[in-house]
Amino acid sequence: MTTTVVATVAQQFTVTGMTCSHCERAVTAELSKLDGVTRVAVDIATGTVITESVDTLPVDAVAAAVDEAGYELTR
Repeated sequence: MTTTVVATVAQQFTVTGMTCSHCERAVTAELSKLDGVTRVAVDIATGTVITESVDTLPVDAVAAAVDEAGYELTR
């Protein structure tokens, strides 16, 4: 039996405008659509979003996904 270990890249972003669980779900859904994303964790209180992915995510792609959800990525 062969076990494959896949390393992930964690990135932290700040998103403004999130205030409720709907915000959390919307941002999570859009970021989860990005290629290679394996996990998204949103902390509404701090506006922090942590993604885990197979490779580093381009900031422009993250910004576009957050924008699609109706929020703004703070650079």
